[in-house]
Amino acid sequence: MTTSRTEYDGLLRQQQRIWLGLLVKILIIGGIIAVSFVLVGLLDIERISRGIPDFFGMFGEMLPPDFSRAPDWIEPLIDTIAMSIAGTALAIALSLPIAFFAAKNTTPHPIVFWIARMTLNITRAIPELILGIILVAAVGFGTLPGVLALGLHSIGMIGKFFAEAIEHTDEAPIEAARAVGADPLQIIWHSILPQVFPQMADVGFYRWEYNFRASMVLGAVGAGGIGFEIIGALRLLKYEEVSALLIVVLVMVTLVDALSNFLRQKLIET
Repeated sequence: MTTSRTEYDGLLRQQQRIWLGLLVKILIIGGIIAVSFVLVGLLDIERISRGIPDFFGMFGEMLPPDFSRAPDWIEPLIDTIAMSIAGTALAIALSLPIAFFAAKNTTPHPIVFWIARMTLNITRAIPELILGIILVAAVGFGTLPGVLALGLHSIGMIGKFFAEAIEHTDEAPIEAARAVGADPLQIIWHSILPQVFPQMADVGFYRWEYNFRASMVLGAVGAGGIGFEIIGALRLLKYEEVSALLIVVLVMVTLVDALSNFLRQKLIET
């Protein structure tokens, strides 16, 4: 009976320590969030209360939407779609070989593994908007800097997910290929790629959806596309035209998401 009581007290103290540790973590995280709220002004009630009427006033100026320049938006929309497709394709083409170097089971050497991982981290760390500003300064205005910014930034995320998919492949087909004398390239082609292709396709289409949205933001720094039209309308205070452009963007994003889901499903089924 004494032993049981001692075990019970030990379990109770252990449970109390767990709850105390959890409470401390919650308080620390809550404190960090509260400080962040203060630093960014989320707790500035006076400023927010002044801004809310201005926001609704601006929203009122956006009605009714002005579609009078809709024919002029066709080319920027095509540019935006082309930017997202080209940027995603460029990122996939560049990240695929890096991913094999960044995967522990396919990298030829630990130094190569480290260099590949650092490359993915660096490209993922620099936002596409910053890359867009740099590339606009380097190659001029237009869709080219937008494509390069989307492609270079996407390498980090796509390559990371590709590398993780490669690392989680089943070793049995790889060992079977090695047993019959296959070289590394044959192993990758016949034993690894068939396993990871569905995950790679899923990541690629998801990134295309993201890049379509990001390509509109890049228009703000002179990378062309429909985003450039939105920024131009905002600068000229043409809020009714801005609302029309936002409706067009919403429709296009919905269509891109639906097309991406359809193509992803078809690829996975085949």
